[in-house]
Amino acid sequence: MTIEDYYKKLAPKLTNWLVATGSPYAEACDLVQDTFVKIWSMRDDLQDDESAVSGLVFTIARNLRRNQIRDSKREELVEDISAESLGARKDPTPASDVEYLRKRLDQAFAQLPPMLSEAYTLFQIGELSIKEIAFQTGVSESLVKVRIFRAKERLKEILSDLHVTF
Repeated sequence: MTIEDYYKKLAPKLTNWLVATGSPYAEACDLVQDTFVKIWSMRDDLQDDESAVSGLVFTIARNLRRNQIRDSKREELVEDISAESLGARKDPTPASDVEYLRKRLDQAFAQLPPMLSEAYTLFQIGELSIKEIAFQTGVSESLVKVRIFRAKERLKEILSDLHVTF
């Protein structure tokens, strides 16, 4: 497959995964572009194995996002220090229902062990196959299935008060 073929196949999945795991859509699109720029620079060294490239793409995007989050936290800290020194205060705004649900989901995912959270989001949001997740995480396919099941069950428990019946 060519880099263009990988992009067509993986970019939508990667964008969905990034948005679902907390990145705003515009930032997710930027991260996808940055990821494929890195893949392009590595094109001569890539294996012609779809699972390997898929895992590499998600790993690069995850690392780029971590760097971006780390940098934004530094910027927020500087802004907070500046605001405090000037005596300015940020007024909280009431959250909409969507913001409330997003916050609850973020809190629920934060309560999951990282291995469960990673497997669940790669499967549900990143739309990776069990085999691709196993390759990327370096564990067996059966362990990936167990992690996805446990994550789903734990999220049901944590968010049980939100359950609505029709």
